Amino acid sequence: MGRELRMVPAGWKHPKKQEYNYETCEYEDTEFYEPLYYDYNAALDEFRHRIWTHDLRNALEYFGGGPQEDQYMLVDVPIEKRTHFMMYEDTTEGTPISPAFETPEELARWLADTGASAFGRTTATYDQWMSTIKQGWVISAICIPGVGIISGVAANEMFD
Repeated sequence: MGRELRMVPAGWKHPKKQEYNYETCEYEDTEFYEPLYYDYNAALDEFRHRIWTHDLRNALEYFGGGPQEDQYMLVDVPIEKRTHFMMYEDTTEGTPISPAFETPEELARWLADTGASAFGRTTATYDQWMSTIKQGWVISAICIPGVGIISGVAANEMFD
C-alpha cells in the first residue's frame, strides 16, 4: 500500500477518532483521523467472489467476518456526488494527507508546496504528485539497486 487518490464530496471532512471525556461524560474528537477503507462495494464483491470461488472459511479469514460498512467511508454517497480530489495514505485502512480540492492540479500543487509525505519524511514534486493522481495510487516505496529506497510517488513518475 502507499498513497491513494480518493474522490469525495465537496466539504468532506474525514472523521476523527473519538475518546470519552469522563468530566463531560461525552465523546470528543481527537486530533487523529479514524482509518477507513474506501470502496465498500468493491470489498463486498470480492467477499462474494471468494465465497463462490474458494470457500466460506477462506472468505471469512480474509475479511474477518465480511466487510463492515462502518469501516468504510462514503458508503451512502453516490459516485456522482464525489467531485473533489483528496490524497490518502493507505498503509493503514486510510487516513487523509490532504484537504479536498476541486481539481487534480490544485491537489498536486498543495501536496508539493506543503511537503506532504510521499513516504515517511520524503516529499515529492508537483510532477510526481500529478503522475500519482493520474494513476490513482502508488505503492509506499521501492528499492532501486544503486539508488536506494525511494517513494512510490517518485518512482511512479520514473516509469510513467
